Amino acid sequence: MLFRLLKLVNLDCMKLLYHHFIAYVHYLFLPLLLLLQSSSHLSTITLDYLREQQNHPWINLSSIIICFTFLTLMAAVYVTNRPHPVYILDFSCFKPSDAHKVTRAETMNQFEAFGLTGESFDFQRRVLESSGLGEATYLPLSHLGRASGICMAKAREEAETVIFGAIDELLEKAGVEAKDIGVLVVNCSLFNPTPSYTAMIVNRYNLRGNVISYNLGGMGCSAGILAIDLARNLLQVHPNSYALVVSSENMTTNAYFGRNRSMLVTNGLFRLGGAAILLSNRRSDRHHSKYQLVHTVRTHKGADSRSYTCVYQEEDSDGNRGITLSKDLMAVAGEALKTNIMTLGPLVLPMSEQFLFLGTLILKKIFKMKIKAYIPDFKLAFEHFCIHAGGRGVLDELEKNLELSPWHMEPSRMTLYKFGNTSSSSLWYELAYCEAKGRIKKGDRVWQIAFGSGFKCNSAVWRALRTINAAKEKNPWKGEIHKFPVDVPKMVPIVMK
Repeated sequence: MLFRLLKLVNLDCMKLLYHHFIAYVHYLFLPLLLLLQSSSHLSTITLDYLREQQNHPWINLSSIIICFTFLTLMAAVYVTNRPHPVYILDFSCFKPSDAHKVTRAETMNQFEAFGLTGESFDFQRRVLESSGLGEATYLPLSHLGRASGICMAKAREEAETVIFGAIDELLEKAGVEAKDIGVLVVNCSLFNPTPSYTAMIVNRYNLRGNVISYNLGGMGCSAGILAIDLARNLLQVHPNSYALVVSSENMTTNAYFGRNRSMLVTNGLFRLGGAAILLSNRRSDRHHSKYQLVHTVRTHKGADSRSYTCVYQEEDSDGNRGITLSKDLMAVAGEALKTNIMTLGPLVLPMSEQFLFLGTLILKKIFKMKIKAYIPDFKLAFEHFCIHAGGRGVLDELEKNLELSPWHMEPSRMTLYKFGNTSSSSLWYELAYCEAKGRIKKGDRVWQIAFGSGFKCNSAVWRALRTINAAKEKNPWKGEIHKFPVDVPKMVPIVMK
């Protein structure tokens, strides 16, 4: 009878009741604990006991002063040593002009003009047809002309266009003067000129001479969260400071036009883009900041050779330089994600989910039961997911493994469709999408997940400090957000002209 009744009950309802029971069960024991404590304490209190306590030598003015001083010192030590909260005042994503806009057919025509022919050309077209990119992505101007235009000067031009465009908009939105910035962290994986990106920014905005600057190179698409983590650590030791984080990539000198198929894949994914984020550790900024940084979790699998070489820059047999993507990439990414969420899970998941995960782990490891590993429901910990738009395959795999809905995946898929893979800055285009849709409410939690060469999987958790009014936001999706989401078939043929 009981078994038949359980079969009639909706499993989702049972799970919901279970989560509520675990969350609030401790309240059932509070009255009992209070009753036991009060009864045991009251039974020892008599008139003689009160008279003895009144005349006790430690109840005097000097003792009270000493006690008060000690408590004050302890409070001062706690206040001065507790971590400084880190807030996002605002962020900005670079929106390229229409001069950079290309269709997929125009992209293929440009590849052909740069010397991509035969089987390599056909393979490149198939990659682009199944990439999940739309008909209006953006390429640097150097890729829309002649191959002879690809040079160091054009790469600098691309870098300045992207990072200065993003920073100009950010400073205007945040209302902060460039001279007030005390920490500067820039990441770009493939282009590392001398002077560096940070020197470009210091020179352009006349930043102060004692600005603390770091330039991160060669760290792949996950470097944006690494830059946030580095800035957060610096803000712990430099009070009342602003930190500017700039995440970008440079395509000008990094397109591949050879015959190696594992190197051609990146051509069909990477596009022009970048983001600038302004962080603050000033408590007075909390009231007009957008988000507070709650956690960062970094996972590095570089000790494993297969992970280390799955995204690898090298020359092909003809001497053409490119990025090789190994066939092991999806498996390596899955392993890195598993390690990352095992660290992040206890920090963010409700106790009910942790009990279920621990229970299945004990059954598998100790009792050797052949049961499927329990995948925690991260939808109970986060309202929004910003997963690096590295490619359609990565997004499909994470949607399945984390059991996310199409609504949760929408920011990532639409970012890939509209802007392509902009490397480390893609997470911010996704968060901008959530804002433009009016989805961010006060108290919402956002999980940013990024993957990168090395191999790395990094996470950042943010809490919204206020509801974002989409109508008042200057946003790369502004004026177009009503067109999204759109349906993106798995394969969309390219009609060549």
